[in-house]
Amino acid sequence: MPPKASSRSRKSSAPTMVQVAEVAGVSIYTVSAVLNGSASVSDDLRGRVEQAVLATGYKRNILARSLKTGETRTIGLTVGDITNPFYTDLVSIIQQNLHIAGYAVMLCCNDRDVMLQAEQIELLKGRMVDGLIISPTGDDENLRKTLTDTRIPVVLVDRILEGYDCDSVVLDNREAVMEATRYLVGLGHRRIGFISGKLDSFTGRERLKGYYAALDEAGIARDDTLMQLGNYREEDAYNAAIQLLTSPVPPTAVFSSNNMMVIGVMRAIRDLGLRCPDDVSVTGIDDFRWADVFSPQLTTVAQPVRVIAEQAAKLLLRRLADKTPAPPRHIVLKGRLIIRQSCRNVTVEP
Repeated sequence: MPPKASSRSRKSSAPTMVQVAEVAGVSIYTVSAVLNGSASVSDDLRGRVEQAVLATGYKRNILARSLKTGETRTIGLTVGDITNPFYTDLVSIIQQNLHIAGYAVMLCCNDRDVMLQAEQIELLKGRMVDGLIISPTGDDENLRKTLTDTRIPVVLVDRILEGYDCDSVVLDNREAVMEATRYLVGLGHRRIGFISGKLDSFTGRERLKGYYAALDEAGIARDDTLMQLGNYREEDAYNAAIQLLTSPVPPTAVFSSNNMMVIGVMRAIRDLGLRCPDDVSVTGIDDFRWADVFSPQLTTVAQPVRVIAEQAAKLLLRRLADKTPAPPRHIVLKGRLIIRQSCRNVTVEP
């Protein structure tokens, strides 16, 4: 009869599911159901198993499980600019929701580089992720082909990729810009500068369309000199704002197509010795933690970032749970205009 293992050797060996079951006071089948999400378990039993996992230090053998089930319980997530507070919040909330569902997140940031984006998606697929959540950079035919050939579920967030149909969650970008531009028109502004994001992206095109639609609605003639590219970058927006505000007939208001660019706009106003809103009103898209500590506090259209992130995670989890093909779902959410102090009324009283 083989000798019993010493207490020292038992302590040094890796904890097992049997030990987790003993500590939790449940069967090994209940432990397996909780860890693998393979059956419905009461909140009480789930809590006991989770506490036992923490107490024992049990680690699942992900490789062995993935070989058995064909799943890695990992989701690939790729965005263009993790330094942008919008994406920082988006990633954080998506990760929280997927973690609750038992999935890890593998994050890639492509710095708005189309080629790097393609490489990262191939990398994620090679790591056998169970699904992808993508905020597309650019409108690239290679990306469409890559995703079309992808056999795992894909959810597009913040932006769609025209010509590729899958689940998506986006802001109603056109209406968001129209609402902000209407607000400026209502304050008497007729020369409204527009600093655009990249026009090879769905978001960039839709926001520009919203600006032009609001001008048309108000009977204001379009002036191409009032539209400058900021490419979603602070420095590019700074240069665009300098060009607008030093023109022979400068705008009385400037709209910035995202939060990073509005920082460049405000810096340009300061460097030119101008004041906001006395000399020029400023508004844009994306509310962020600094918006109400700017001087003046920034008027902006807030995106429902929490809802966008939660819906993206929910769409992907639904695809992973339901193996039956179903038509893609497209969720379009409304922005909210937050009026603060960065815009002034320029209407001349009779």
